[in-house]
Formats: sequence, structure tokens, C-alpha cells
Amino acid sequence: MKILHVITSMNPKRGGVCQVLRNLNPYLIKKGIDVEIVSLDNEHDDFGIHDNCVTHKIGYGKTSYQYQPKLIQWLNNNVSKFDCVIVHGLWQYPNYALNKSIELLKKQHKKVPKVFIMPHGMLDPYFQKAPERKWKALRNEIVWSLIEKKCINEANIILFTCEEEMRLAATTFKGYKPLKTVNVGLGIQPPPENTDSFKEAFYNECPKIKSKKYFLFLSRIDEKKGVNLLINAYNELSDKNTNLPDLVIAGPLDTEYAEDMVKLASHNQKIHFTGMLKDKSKWGAFYNCEAYLLPSHQENFGIAIVEAMACKKPVLITKNINIWSEIMEGSAGWIANLEEENNLKDVLSDLLNQSEEKLTAKGLNAFETYQNNFKIETCANNFIKTLISA
Repeated sequence: MKILHVITSMNPKRGGVCQVLRNLNPYLIKKGIDVEIVSLDNEHDDFGIHDNCVTHKIGYGKTSYQYQPKLIQWLNNNVSKFDCVIVHGLWQYPNYALNKSIELLKKQHKKVPKVFIMPHGMLDPYFQKAPERKWKALRNEIVWSLIEKKCINEANIILFTCEEEMRLAATTFKGYKPLKTVNVGLGIQPPPENTDSFKEAFYNECPKIKSKKYFLFLSRIDEKKGVNLLINAYNELSDKNTNLPDLVIAGPLDTEYAEDMVKLASHNQKIHFTGMLKDKSKWGAFYNCEAYLLPSHQENFGIAIVEAMACKKPVLITKNINIWSEIMEGSAGWIANLEEENNLKDVLSDLLNQSEEKLTAKGLNAFETYQNNFKIETCANNFIKTLISA
């Protein structure tokens, strides 16, 4: 089988979608599947990462819609070579380009690949209801009516990463009538075995944390992630609890919002910003933290959550993260409800009162939950079976 992934960017700073491919593709290739990627990255971009499959970089798209006419030209010339094409994400040009290319193939009576769309949470009703997204929600309504509804309803299968994502997607837009939907799940590669070099690499990025206990936030520093809520709760708890572990906030700092968060935490010596961590320093941060925290307003899956669990760390997340029920069922951490005032602070306080033995036990539960639900082999096999069955 020969498959093509269509994605806006393989830049890890753009979020977790590209990491999904980096987790999935090695297993697909191991199973004898021929995998290629086409992205709207610059030809010379490598992001310091070696991807183990052919990647066609068409060039940057224009505007937030990522308009890039070279993509449709490339698809017209190449897409019939593939058995399956998977578009990752919505609301940007790649979906439209593939839909038009498929229409052309049909008119020319050429081989038409099976088409799959993986929204990665982008059909979540949060994006249409959040007050700060008023204009983006209006834009999405327009794009839905003109383009995305047709793409969704004509694709062979819409792929989801968990049951909650699939359930919520059906509640957001009128005219949502896909031919078929499948929860293929999502998994991660097992983390590398812990070594002292990981700890050293992390301490090089965050020397002030050396030999201290700390909680870890590792994600994009974005309003959606609830970073301001976490810092405010931490500031309040720090004033009353001198034994509070430090808080490490790891993520890119090159946005105005990130700069605002640094200012919000500036008077608290227990909060440390490291910038983006990767490779050894990232795993060092995971392996040596007390717990992983992500108080997000919306999260389709949360790869970093599962990476922490795979490192035997308990997690504190919210009911707005679509894998919360699996984590609750596995007793793998704590679930906060952002709709209840002060609940995040209360849940953090509960976490602080846990003994070291209980934290370790929760961490082992987290690892078992990862093993039972989020191993790459299980999810990749579901993915393959779904492609074959379409």
C-alpha cells in the first residue's frame, strides 16, 4: 500500500499534528507500507529532525488560510500514484486542493485514491463558542459552508483520535454528514530509556531547577492551554506554601502571549521558563518532574500528556481534554473542572498534599493507562485496518 499524508507543516513549533505523523510513520513503514508526505514548508526547512520518509516541501502558503497554488499542481501530477491520501487538519488550503484534484482525476477517468480526513480536534465546538474566537468562528462558518462541508461529506472516512473527539465533532456544524467515521485512536512511540544525560541536558536549559522538585508544563504557551490560569493559581499557592515544588513552563517564547505570561510570573521565583525543549532536554524534563500539568481549555488528545504517562508520571489535566475519561478510569492523575471557580487551585492543592509514595503509585497507574490505551502498535494497527477496509 502506498499512502500520502497532506499537512500544512512539519514544523514542531506549529503544534502536535506533525508529531502524530512522526510517531505513526515508522510503524507503518515497518509494516511494509510506502509512506510519503507533502507539506507547505520551505524546501530547505529541516527543523533539526530527520524524518524517515520522503517529504515533498511545496513552499509556504499565504495568509492564515495557507493558500499555495503549487500544492494543487503537485497533487494533480502525483496523487493518482497513491492508494490512500490522508489530509491532516481543517480550515486551510490543503483540504480544498485535494478535493479539487480528486474531482479532476474523476473527470479524466484516472485512478482515484481513497480520501481520508483527520481533523485532529478541529471540529470541536470549543472553537466556535470561545468568546475570544468570535471572528475566527465566523470565518470557520463561512469556510465550512463554502469548502469544508463538501470535503468532509465526500471523503471516504473521517478519522478520529478518541471517542470524545468523534462525539463532539457531530455537534458543531449543520450539514455534517460524513460517509463514515472511525475512531482509530492515537499512540506514541515508547520514550527512550532514562539516562543521566537527559537530566544533565535539562539542567543545562534550566540550571535554577537543579536538585529541586518541580511540576512540569510542556506545551505551546497559548491562551487555549490555560497557562494564565496555572500561573495565577501557582502564585496564590506560593504565597501560602513555602514547600511548594517549583513550576517549569517549557514552550516557545516567541509570541506576545508568551511574553505576557513571563511578566505574569515575574515576581515568583518558583516559576521558570525554559523555551522549547526537545530531544534529551525534553525527556529529562519529563523523567525528573513530580507531575505533568496541562490545564487546557481544549485539547483533542495531548501527546505531551501521554509522553509524561509513558515516563511513569501522574498528570493533572482538565475535562476539556478529550482523553480525560481514560485518565480518570485508570486513576492516572487529577481532573480539574475550569467551569468551577477556584477548582484548578483546589486540585493543585490536592496534588501538593500527596505523599511521595502516592505520587509514585499514580505514576505507575499512568504508565499502565498508557500501555492499555495509547501504545503506537495498537493505534497504528487500527489505522492500517481502517485504510484497508475503506
